[in-house]
Amino acid sequence: MSGRTTLKVLTIAVGLLGGVSAASLAGASLSPARAETIREALALAYSNNPTLNAARAQLRGVDENVPQALSGWRPTVTASAAAGRLATGADSAIDYRNNASISLTISQTLFRGFRTINSTRQAEAVVRAQRESLMSTEQDTLLDAATSYVDVIRDTALVSLQRSDLAFLQEQVRAARDRFDVGEGTRTDVSQAEARASEARASLNTAMANLNTSRAIYRQVIGVEARSLSADTSISRFVPKSIEHAMQLSETHQPLIRQAQHLVDAAIFNIKTIEGELLPTVTLDGSVSRSWNPSGLTDYSDNAQIFGNVSIPLYQGGGVSSRVRQAKEELGQTRLQLDVARDQIRANVISAWGNYQAAEASIVAAQAAVQAQQLALEGVIEEQRVGQRTTLDVLDAQRELVTQQSNLVTAQRNRIVSGYQLVAAVGRLDAESLGLGVARYNPTQHYQAVRDQWFGLRTPDGR
Repeated sequence: MSGRTTLKVLTIAVGLLGGVSAASLAGASLSPARAETIREALALAYSNNPTLNAARAQLRGVDENVPQALSGWRPTVTASAAAGRLATGADSAIDYRNNASISLTISQTLFRGFRTINSTRQAEAVVRAQRESLMSTEQDTLLDAATSYVDVIRDTALVSLQRSDLAFLQEQVRAARDRFDVGEGTRTDVSQAEARASEARASLNTAMANLNTSRAIYRQVIGVEARSLSADTSISRFVPKSIEHAMQLSETHQPLIRQAQHLVDAAIFNIKTIEGELLPTVTLDGSVSRSWNPSGLTDYSDNAQIFGNVSIPLYQGGGVSSRVRQAKEELGQTRLQLDVARDQIRANVISAWGNYQAAEASIVAAQAAVQAQQLALEGVIEEQRVGQRTTLDVLDAQRELVTQQSNLVTAQRNRIVSGYQLVAAVGRLDAESLGLGVARYNPTQHYQAVRDQWFGLRTPDGR
């Protein structure tokens, strides 16, 4: 295989990262079906990824904290019944009779030191924080999906390059043997070519193993096998135009910052809820009952009563005071964690921006290196034909070309992945911002369904 043919193979391989279709080359045949785009892969991950679905289930569980807090406004109703046999009197004058009773008790809390209000607000803040946590998990999932998608394409391209390299070296082995047979070469030339061909075969096996690993990760993250993948992986239109713009977006869109803000709110309401235990509690209690054979002279009796009760806490052994102080320290911790989150996001944005810019520069350098090395290889081959270069010179030039080709493919992959990482760092790597064609999960739907439920054991989806 000539050096020009090798460059053609590289063009095809690099095209896998720049605008043509790619099919898996590790033991799978080319699929005649339409290639799967990265947007379709992201949509599949959004719908099928178990980590993301688990985060949604976790949010639905957190939603139930709100109706639990609201239950403080609602009455409690208790029914009881009793039956037995009584014996009264002494010696031979013992009187036996059956006795039974039923009762219904209702208790309504009128005032709990504002604990119901504050615990409800605390639960609502925790729900909002959990929604932001879900959004962060969604971004992580989509980033993993995009990375696994591009990794499959990269490793497919590297397998193609290694196969091309092996074919080129096998041709060099054949040519070296032919020259040796006619007395124009040496056994050393043949051995050197054979050694490089064996090395290329090992590199091909390694590349195919890496591709199989990438395909397995793709299956894990996206939920389907990687078959025919399209290389339309552009993320540039979602990338901020400047680092200043990226920083501004992260302040308002990054879910980790918003989550930390909501946790601060929850900590504030937690303090108020505990402080409410130091205030009076007012309840209204009522009951109705009927007893049969309560005495020897009465067949049955009815009773009804209603009372207002006031409970004023005077001293609780210092436990409530300690919990208030503890809650205040936890508030200070959450505020510090908010500052940590802001600093971490800022560092992530700066790092992602630098990686993206470096990847773009690496592509330009790698393209220039490939072109220069391709010309060098062609020149060495021509010089070898007239006896000015040895077989080892050709083998070294080919090795350098394959190295530069692999660097170019890797640089293309790094640019795409770093673009997705930058978009995730500013908080815009979600189904809505990307415009994915998928039924989007609405976290408020379950919340509204359970918030005001007074009873019922079934979940809104019927479980």
